[in-house]
Amino acid sequence: MRRLSNHVGTTVFASICVALVVLVGLDAVGAIIDQSADLGRNYQFSDMLVYIVTLIPSKLYDFMPFGCLIGCLVGLGILQGNSEVVVMRASGVSPLRVVGFVLKPVLLFILLAVTIGEYFSPYLDQLAEGRREYLRKGESAQDSTSGFWNREGNEFMHFNAVFPGGVLYGVTRYRFDDDKTIEEASFSSRATYNAVDGHWTEENVSITRFFGDRTEVDKKVTRYWGSELTPNVLTVNILPADSLPIASLSDYIRFLRQQNADSADYEVAYWRKLLQPLIIIGLVLIGISFVFGPLRESTMGFRVFVGVVAGVAFRIIQDMLGPLSIVFGFPPFLAVITPVVFCVVVGVYLLRRSG
Repeated sequence: MRRLSNHVGTTVFASICVALVVLVGLDAVGAIIDQSADLGRNYQFSDMLVYIVTLIPSKLYDFMPFGCLIGCLVGLGILQGNSEVVVMRASGVSPLRVVGFVLKPVLLFILLAVTIGEYFSPYLDQLAEGRREYLRKGESAQDSTSGFWNREGNEFMHFNAVFPGGVLYGVTRYRFDDDKTIEEASFSSRATYNAVDGHWTEENVSITRFFGDRTEVDKKVTRYWGSELTPNVLTVNILPADSLPIASLSDYIRFLRQQNADSADYEVAYWRKLLQPLIIIGLVLIGISFVFGPLRESTMGFRVFVGVVAGVAFRIIQDMLGPLSIVFGFPPFLAVITPVVFCVVVGVYLLRRSG
């Protein structure tokens, strides 16, 4: 039985790998076409390729459920085409036992997805975006059409590029008095965060102070900048909710609730990331049940087509239920768990019928 389990697991594992390579490859081609419009003197084709490659772990995480679904359909389809599934069934191997064989390699991909989503994606996403913005604008003057804005009291700040670990490029700061009259505007080429002292150090600073009928210009090599802004706060505000690790999402949801602010978007992202293993298992159960049921005599191409359609339908339902939970006020947990439960129930039902 162990040899049979290894054979099924190896076939499914290889099929999932191929499916992920195809999905990520197609997405990369689309990204190259989309990013071509941003090419310029400072942001060249090689820089664009580095940007796309840096985002590959995040794309692997995003496509993991669909890759596992299509890979299971293809892998079991290969075994079905070689009549190996028929032989297994004739030998007394139940569909649920086959599910166990398939879930072994799937668990490896679930572990990979969790590792990527928690430890690699947040850092690499911020690194990729920061590097791209730095190459496009770098230490030049403020470009308000992109970058990141932040407000702290009577001071407004804009950063051209934000790198992980507390490194900012193109830092513009505007300070106003209580009457909304500008008091000072400054620009620094770079600012770095000192985690020990909890402050920022600006470099190559140009300062303009406003005194009613006159202005005063000052330049400094470095300047101390005390602020409540930290690299963790920047990460939460810059990255989309789906790219944040579970711990950061949990902390930020708690903070928003303390401020009586709306946290629904972050709660949806939190439950999606927390329930990602169940999402993958639910889709895999659907795929296995299709092979044993409706798609038993179908061609490989049709199985792949059904897998893509099922994956897209699942994603559409997920994307619809998330905003609906915000509009109608039902718990985001229900918006995320409902399609998962549906997949599990349908998969188990079809497997029991085929058994």
